[in-house]
Amino acid sequence: MEKKWEIKQKPSTEIVKNLQDSLNISEALSILLAQRGITDYDQAKSYFNPSLEELHDPFLMKGMADAVSRIKNAIDDQENILIFGDYDVDGTTAVTLFYEFLSSIYSKVFFYIPDRNNEGYGISLQSINFAVENNISLVIALDCGIKAHEQILYAQKKGIDYIICDHHLPDKSVPKAYAVLDPKQKGCRYPYKDLSGCGVGFKLVQAYVEKFNLPKENLLPFLDLVAVSIAADIVPITGENRILAFAGLERLNTQPRLAFQHLIPINIRNNVNISNVVFSIAPKINAAGRIKHGSEAVRFMLSTNEEDCKKYSQEINSLNNERKMLDVDITNGALAQLSGIDTSGKYSTIVYDPSWNKGVIGIVASRLVDLYYKPTIVFTKNTEGEIVGSARSIQEFDIYSAIEKNADLLTQFGGHMAAAGLSIKEENFEEFKLKFDETVKEFSNGKLYSPSILIDKEISFNDMTRSFLESVMRMSPFGPDNMNPVFIAKDLLATDFRLVGKEHARLYVHQKDTRVTFPSIGFKLGKFAPQLEKGKSFDMVFTIGMNYWQGKGTWQLNIKDIRFRD
Repeated sequence: MEKKWEIKQKPSTEIVKNLQDSLNISEALSILLAQRGITDYDQAKSYFNPSLEELHDPFLMKGMADAVSRIKNAIDDQENILIFGDYDVDGTTAVTLFYEFLSSIYSKVFFYIPDRNNEGYGISLQSINFAVENNISLVIALDCGIKAHEQILYAQKKGIDYIICDHHLPDKSVPKAYAVLDPKQKGCRYPYKDLSGCGVGFKLVQAYVEKFNLPKENLLPFLDLVAVSIAADIVPITGENRILAFAGLERLNTQPRLAFQHLIPINIRNNVNISNVVFSIAPKINAAGRIKHGSEAVRFMLSTNEEDCKKYSQEINSLNNERKMLDVDITNGALAQLSGIDTSGKYSTIVYDPSWNKGVIGIVASRLVDLYYKPTIVFTKNTEGEIVGSARSIQEFDIYSAIEKNADLLTQFGGHMAAAGLSIKEENFEEFKLKFDETVKEFSNGKLYSPSILIDKEISFNDMTRSFLESVMRMSPFGPDNMNPVFIAKDLLATDFRLVGKEHARLYVHQKDTRVTFPSIGFKLGKFAPQLEKGKSFDMVFTIGMNYWQGKGTWQLNIKDIRFRD
């Protein structure tokens, strides 16, 4: 599907000039900063030098004082404490973080990750019964629980208190837990609303450390976990997340925990960035919860024994390979379904097969979004005979709200604008498919979207000096709301072109009327091989990056798209 190229509107000339003068930087870099909401020297200083000293007071978060007090009382009274969390990367890193912290100061601590297939997402009745059987009186639920109204009431009847640490959108009211920590809940004055689930858990640890005057250095070993959660859960890289991601990546590159040492590819060791976490580290951690059990990932990340870590690493890599094979099989099955129907008049993509692996359908949904560029839900059937789905959206559309509008047909749902999970009884499935597509049409005003690339600035290769390239790299960590700047350069020629595999293109790119040439890589752009080999000139949209080989880094342009000139 061809992508539209859209160039961002140039910021105010006054703001750009002010940044140029106060920071002594180029106009191009000033424009990039202004496009990200940075308008003066102080903002730029904080942006380029994120500091843990700028983290917000954790006690600004609603419920924090009660949560800290309840944990302290549980320790003083020698209660059994359970750390509970979701089976994805955000949940398992959160459980690892909090279990590691609490068990360092107290011995009666357990952790519990629900089984994806038998229990599903969120606080399960099985986990509450586990707490009852093990005489647990306090449960700290991480990356879930904000909609667990009935489960919390059931737990209260069993004499169990809950502290909920979540970051998902709540209902109009929150569960009647002992304490609820969620920056998105009504009445919470915490300044930053977009923490990951692990990030909320980190704030609770920070609050406990500050309240009882523990060394602040105790927080540092957890930063790699927080950075991995931020990358994997695709939360905005702004504000407090930027600070935590920056510090966490520094930890990953200098003192990563043993588990991460086994997961970081050798060629990027000491140079890990957000993209590396998303594509190299997170999928392996996720594979445990998708294919086997999320508790395996927690044990792996907690391990401090080299032999144990090696064993866990081998198992997790094996599970990830199995996940990849399932991914291919289910994607092919979904495409086969869609090839047999006319999707041109549909505003959404919905596929279903009761045999598909529940742990992989979210990945498949993302692939279908890339192919069809429509809000997508992939459904399968769980062990209880209920149809369950994983939803992914396009950047222009709030899929959570579309699902919420049809809540009367669902037994359970949760998530955010870009991704969600849902459950539905079989007798309501066909009606939901129709109504969901109607809702997408309504919310889109009858518009079918097409993918686009938002371009920050047109640039000449002459302006891409070493100083400029280094300044762009200092804008990292990159991610949502702070994406790697996208440039367009025109009238280019390819030299030394070669295919990498069947789909990827590696080439040197030269701009006419300059003496500058850059090595470049285009993933899934091998389709342009015939024109490139013929020497046709083209315009190119790209980002700036580094290619590491045997510990050495070289500048590289990462091609996003190409258009050939007439």
